[in-house]
Amino acid sequence: MPDITDSPPPAVARDIAALRAHLDQRVPPKQPGQNLLIATWNLRAFASLTREWTASAKASPKRDLRALLAIGEILRRFDVIALQEVKGDLRALRDLMRWLGDDWAFLMTDVTQGASGNDERMAFLYDASRLKPSGLACELVVPQEWLQEVGADALQRQFARTPYAVSFRAGATTFILVTLHVMYGSDSSSRVPELKAIARWMRDWADQTSDWAQNLLVLGDFNIDRQGDQLWQAFTSTGLTVPDVLNQVPRTLFSDPDRPDQGSFYDQIAWFTNAKGQQQIHARFRQAGHVDFTPFVYTDQKMTRLALSYRISDHFPLWAEFAL
Repeated sequence: MPDITDSPPPAVARDIAALRAHLDQRVPPKQPGQNLLIATWNLRAFASLTREWTASAKASPKRDLRALLAIGEILRRFDVIALQEVKGDLRALRDLMRWLGDDWAFLMTDVTQGASGNDERMAFLYDASRLKPSGLACELVVPQEWLQEVGADALQRQFARTPYAVSFRAGATTFILVTLHVMYGSDSSSRVPELKAIARWMRDWADQTSDWAQNLLVLGDFNIDRQGDQLWQAFTSTGLTVPDVLNQVPRTLFSDPDRPDQGSFYDQIAWFTNAKGQQQIHARFRQAGHVDFTPFVYTDQKMTRLALSYRISDHFPLWAEFAL
């Protein structure tokens, strides 16, 4: 069977070369000691792998080596990436780590049990030549007092998929990254309690931290339908702020590229700002964006976006660059 470390077939090699050229134009380069590139990506059901360069229509799973190679090309442009929907089966992740090489490592939770957990893990992949874990790794548990509060939008249980926090250090700069995947639920209103709880949790954490140099950020899939709706208001209710540039980019393969603010607003990268709009983190934000991989993959195949979403993902990765 072929391996991701093998030389790809000509059609795959052409696609990857085009994807690399696109990334060179859209993603800033890693600058030693000067910047840090943080990303988040919901990789649809990131689990097993069909070890063929192009999986057949009848193959299961649909994710194949050319999809994993494209995923790897995108991920290696960043320093640390929060991944959602990493599943119990780790074949694709292990093959990916072998391709990325010894400079790369990961930290992740165990599988979340129960129907609402969807057999998912939270994970961080990081370039160990650029940053290191600085000691903190924890899951966020809701205080019992919060669960006893009365109200239509009060959280009555723990998070369906427990948020995961890890601290990283790049040079003299520390980042605390919190990632989660909010439960989708039967309707949008069912997501409000989790969104309000994470906003409150983050606010309490920030208030207990006297040194903003720790750079507390939250990132992941929050299942927010659109900017300004009740979900967005719950998420931003305690001061979490998304950089304006990310409000103008599509989140999924099915968003209208001409009206990204009207499509799903699921994925976010956010941190706190004060009443004057000044960011309350030490690192200076430079720029942010997303990666639209769709024009550069499977160009020799007649594939719908839905079919493509099962090979790579239905979400685009979001990223943000910070000066150190």
